Amino acid sequence: MAVAAIVLPIISLLFILSGLIVNLIQAICFILLRPLSKNMYRRVNMAVTESLWLELIWMIDWWAGIKIHFYADSETFQSLGKEHALLVCNHRGDIDWLVGWVIAQRSGCISSSLAVMKKSLKFLPVIGWAMWFSEFVFLERSWAKDENTLRSGFQQLKDFPRPLWLALYVEGTRFTKAKLLAAQEYAASKGLPIPRNVLIPRTKGLVSAVSNMRSFVPAVYDLTVVVPKSQPDPTILRIIKGQSSTVHIRMKRYSMTELPQTDDGVAQWCKDLYVEKDSLIDKHLDEKNLDENELRPIGHPKKSLLAVVAWSCLLMFGAFKFLKWSELLSTWEGVAISTAVLLLVTGVMHILIINSQAERTTPQIVALNGLNKKDTYLNANHKKLS
Repeated sequence: MAVAAIVLPIISLLFILSGLIVNLIQAICFILLRPLSKNMYRRVNMAVTESLWLELIWMIDWWAGIKIHFYADSETFQSLGKEHALLVCNHRGDIDWLVGWVIAQRSGCISSSLAVMKKSLKFLPVIGWAMWFSEFVFLERSWAKDENTLRSGFQQLKDFPRPLWLALYVEGTRFTKAKLLAAQEYAASKGLPIPRNVLIPRTKGLVSAVSNMRSFVPAVYDLTVVVPKSQPDPTILRIIKGQSSTVHIRMKRYSMTELPQTDDGVAQWCKDLYVEKDSLIDKHLDEKNLDENELRPIGHPKKSLLAVVAWSCLLMFGAFKFLKWSELLSTWEGVAISTAVLLLVTGVMHILIINSQAERTTPQIVALNGLNKKDTYLNANHKKLS
C-alpha cells in the first residue's frame, strides 16, 4: 500500500491532466471540425486519443510488466489490423478490456478500437468523455431503449476511415462466482449446458450488430481472456503497484459469411460459441493441452513508453512555467491550493479505479437469496437471452 500511496498521485496527475487536454482538443474538434468533415474529425480524434490510451498500455507493458501469451491460428494472426471486425469477448475481470487493447495496439487498431458499454461510463471524467467523443456505443441495459441506440450506433460506423474493432461483451456483465452460481441454476432449470467459466450470453446485442454491420464488416473475432490458476489476478491496483502477472489471450477469426443468415441462427451460434469458449478457458486455466503452434509473438514496442515520456515532459514544462509565472508555491495559500488540486486529481483517479473493478458479491449471499428469490432473479436477468 505504501508504494501505491506514492505512485498513485503521480500516475493520477499524468493521466488526468493529459486526459483533460485530450478532452479539450476533442471538444474543440467536435464543435468546429466535425460539422465540416466527419472523416477529418475522426482522424484527428484518433491521433489524440491514441496518445491517451498509450498511457494505459505503458502501465501494462512497462510499469507492471504484465506478460501476455497470445494464441491465434495463422489466418487470424495475418488478418489483424487489416479489416473491420466485431469482437466477441468474455468479461472475467478488472482489466480484460485493457489487455485486449494491448493486442489492438500491436495490430495498429488501438485508436480505432471501440466497444459497447453501459451508459454510466460515458460520464466518467477523462476516459468516459474520450470514449464518447470516439463514438463508443453506450447502452442503458433496457432493450426497449437500446434497440434503436444500437442500430444507429452501428450504422454510423459504416464509413469509418480505418480498420475498426468493435468489442461486445455478450455476457452483459462481469464474471463473478456469485453470477456464475446464478447462471448455473438458470442453465439447470432450462436444460442448457452448465457453464463453468462463463455466463450465459445475452445474444440480442450481437444479433443486432451482425444484422446491421454484416454488409461492411467481414469478420467476427472470438477473443478469450484467461488468467491461469497459477497467476494472481492483474487488477488495476496491482498494476499501479507494479505487480506483474501472466494473461492468456486466444483469438479466433470467423468470416461473416460463415455465420447463419437468420437472427435466430446467429443467436444459437453465439450460445454454441460460449460452450466452446467455456472448454477453452479450462485448458488455459490449467495451462494444459495448449496448442503451442498458435502462440504468437506480439513484441514489446516502445511507442507507449515514448508517449508517457512526451506527456511527462510537456506537463512538467507547463507546470514549471505556470508556477514561475504565478508564484503559487511562494505563499501558504498557494501551497494549500496545490495540495487541494493534487488530492482532487487523486480522488478522480480513485473513482476511475473503482469503476474498473469487478463486483465483489459473495456466492454465499447469492445462494441464500436464490433460495427465496430464484424465480425472480431468473426472470429478471435471463428472460431476454435470445
